[in-house]
Amino acid sequence: MFREMILSVADNPLVAGTVKRYGLKLGASRFVAGEHVADAIAVTRQLQQEGIGVTLDHLGEGVSDAANADAACRSYLELLDALDREHLPGNVSVKLTMMGLAVDPALGFQNTRRVVERAAAMHGPEGPTGFVRIDMEDSPYTSDTIDVYRRLASEFSPERVGLVLQAYLYRTRDDLAALSDAPRRLRIVKGAYREPPALAYPIKADVDANYVRLVKQAVEAGHHVAVATHDELILRDLLQYFQAIRLPRDRYEFQMLYGIKLSVLRELARAGHATRVYVPYGQDWYAYFSRRLAERPANILFFGRALLRR
Repeated sequence: MFREMILSVADNPLVAGTVKRYGLKLGASRFVAGEHVADAIAVTRQLQQEGIGVTLDHLGEGVSDAANADAACRSYLELLDALDREHLPGNVSVKLTMMGLAVDPALGFQNTRRVVERAAAMHGPEGPTGFVRIDMEDSPYTSDTIDVYRRLASEFSPERVGLVLQAYLYRTRDDLAALSDAPRRLRIVKGAYREPPALAYPIKADVDANYVRLVKQAVEAGHHVAVATHDELILRDLLQYFQAIRLPRDRYEFQMLYGIKLSVLRELARAGHATRVYVPYGQDWYAYFSRRLAERPANILFFGRALLRR
């Protein structure tokens, strides 16, 4: 109910216009690195100095024509070029609707392929550094997203391309089973889109339980698993599970969103676990920011305090 309420308010044109105009100054910058590539590069360097990896996301989704999809693709190519020049790993996350999937599935695939091809060409002193994580969006695109991922992973190898799976969808357990025909790099999230009860667990406790089941299912199937959650109880339980089965540390990593519980991630990094921060940037940040507010009441309180101080 909380998530539905916040997302409904966020759709209001007056609210959207006000937040888009003043939001970064009023506190949204806690969750978004900035609007430009240079902002993303600066945050990446800072986190890497702390021993924390980064995946960069140029914000945007649901483009309505081929020209905007091409522009989005070029923005990722420019980002990868910038990372290459700065000798930083080219780890990025891509939304297929930003690449044009909703305009034309063939266009979405071709644009995404251009990004993966550029990332796959990146090499550092110790070998390949480019990696593209294909984000999962709302349920109308789930099957198409998995299909695009399969084609690209087959062409460029699962080490160069990864996929996100959402724990709140009922279908994800079956999707994961179908994907377990080969070792893959999978990021497990709870899910933040507005979905009907016919497709997604409506109760948080059920989502949490399914999240833990999915991570264990992925580990048992031999995948590399990115545990992407801020839930400290789940983190503790899964860490105990990894230790109990003596899972090699190169088979998993802990991931969190920029601006949320980074102190917890820093503790995990200091303990020797692989960690990564999902760092978004770009001018089209409002939809992402709205979902972050909808996920946790604490985020609403933070933004509200910043608004009052302003």
